[in-house]
Amino acid sequence: MKENKFTHIDEKGNPSMVNVGAKKITHRVAKARAIVVLGESLMDHLTNGEIKTHKGPVFQTAIIAGVMAAKKTGELIPLCHPIGMENCQVEIRVENYDVIIDCTASVTAKTGIEMEAMTGASIAALTIYDMCKAFSHDIIIKEIKLMEKSGGKKDFKRDK
Repeated sequence: MKENKFTHIDEKGNPSMVNVGAKKITHRVAKARAIVVLGESLMDHLTNGEIKTHKGPVFQTAIIAGVMAAKKTGELIPLCHPIGMENCQVEIRVENYDVIIDCTASVTAKTGIEMEAMTGASIAALTIYDMCKAFSHDIIIKEIKLMEKSGGKKDFKRDK
């Protein structure tokens, strides 16, 4: 049985960027999800699928922030490779009091794109919090998780 080990730690136990030089270039896609619970008082402000504040339209702004953040992932996460992301889509929908944010990113490269998708979903969620906190601080970013990834050594898909 192969022993699992952390990839960003060298043989001396020091942080280390993974050398992807020998990896094969493949098309890689990742989808991440963040869920923000707004509560009843904030959902009263929802009109035609959007919440409007003095700062602007919340969900539209969060979509732009998510894409911008995904593009900067290599600058934000210390050992993450900067990659030329080819596509990033952020979709937001409301189910009851939950705002579901899905960020899908893709690239043709030697390394994966799941961190970009997760960063995009995370920053979109934080943007919603920032824009809505004047109405209520009872906002919960419930979870951020990788939903699926493909194109690397191992594919992954989560049911829910």
